[in-house]
Amino acid sequence: MPEPSSRLPVRLLAAIALSTALTPLNSTMVAVALPEMSRALRVDSGALRQALVTSYLLTNVVLQSPGGKLGDRLGHRRALGLGQLLLAVGAALAYLWPVVPVLAASRVVMAAGGAIVVPSATAMLRTELPPEVRGRAFGAFGAVMGLSAGTGPTIGALLVGTFGWTSIFLANVPVLLLSAALAHIGAPPRPAAATPAAPRPRFDVVGSVLLGGSLIGLVLGLESAHLRWAAALGALGLVPFVLWERRAADPVIDFSLFRRRAFLGGSLLIALQNFAMYATIFELPQVAGRLFHVGPRDVGTTLLAMMGTMVVVSPLAGRGTDRFGPRALALAGCSLALAGMLLLAMRPLGALTDAIPALVMLGAGLGLTSPPSQSAAMSDVPREKSGMAAGLTSTMRYMGGIVGLTVLGLVLTDHPAADVVNREHTMATSIFGAALLLTIGCAFLLPGRAAAPVAAAGSR
Repeated sequence: MPEPSSRLPVRLLAAIALSTALTPLNSTMVAVALPEMSRALRVDSGALRQALVTSYLLTNVVLQSPGGKLGDRLGHRRALGLGQLLLAVGAALAYLWPVVPVLAASRVVMAAGGAIVVPSATAMLRTELPPEVRGRAFGAFGAVMGLSAGTGPTIGALLVGTFGWTSIFLANVPVLLLSAALAHIGAPPRPAAATPAAPRPRFDVVGSVLLGGSLIGLVLGLESAHLRWAAALGALGLVPFVLWERRAADPVIDFSLFRRRAFLGGSLLIALQNFAMYATIFELPQVAGRLFHVGPRDVGTTLLAMMGTMVVVSPLAGRGTDRFGPRALALAGCSLALAGMLLLAMRPLGALTDAIPALVMLGAGLGLTSPPSQSAAMSDVPREKSGMAAGLTSTMRYMGGIVGLTVLGLVLTDHPAADVVNREHTMATSIFGAALLLTIGCAFLLPGRAAAPVAAAGSR
């Protein structure tokens, strides 16, 4: 049997990049288009944000783990195709029938598609690439996700200004068609099974419902001070979910994955770094607006120092992961990100540009850490559980961001006094720094060398 090629399959990576980039793009593009949509539809902007943005976030959070599990059952290419189809159908509906009820439903459909696409694509990097190039692939993957998140507002503003707000939905369709063609045309045929496959247990519907209800309660409770009771109910709901999953024949989440050092370390790194990153992205505009009275464009340009550095560093970190192993790159990245956050916390902001050196350090640290974390976590799980593992890491990524925004909401006020603003800025960034300090301990859980692939669930 020939050895797998160590060359990166460009067509596969392009297909994955095009599909997965749409998930953050569809979030940030809609955020930019909301004022124009509110005027055109004659709907309050707050209500529209709840219908189109919050519903999209909730659906993504709730369906990441079931979406990943679905990929393990259907096959990751088939699941990717299903996710692409849902994205295309939702986008087409939103473009053809732009009224609020249909827009809200279409956003849920698109989020469901994205919740299948992201873990399926991540799992394909684990199952279809040899270990010696996996770090590079995750580096490219991270760069694309960072680039799409960073450029989403610019692309959305350009589309809305040139073609109208409905174009942000139509733009998905040609991208998805190209991605589907790259992913499925010319794909190697599935090998015929030597013996008939044993019947598999039914999909864990009860576990998925229990998980979804708990996550909905947690997200709503963390986002709104008036719904803290929902967060408490969501947390309590995790108890019957865990008890059920321990008995389920084919659980939507296999908690034994967390007994694997690299998967545990990588997953915690992803959650903690997203806690710090997304909170910073939202904290700096609020602080800068209160201190310097600058608009979103100025703050967005400043934040490019972080996002742009991440995009540049992430592919380099992927190559470094293949060469030096995940632990060394992750330790270097965690230390650099912590140094950047501490610089942001300790240096008073006399001008918005004062934050740029710290943001460059932070972006470089995050870019160094993401590929080894994702690669090590995915390489440490059995091949047949790759989709479940990818869905679980995606869920932790979203929850890390949500918790970060919740902490931010507890720290920041609307007080205009400069000394109060600076004190709140120092407190918030110090909390983010504490989260990044924890990532250094998590990095020690990653393997010193590139992890060998795990062949089967019972191999450990």
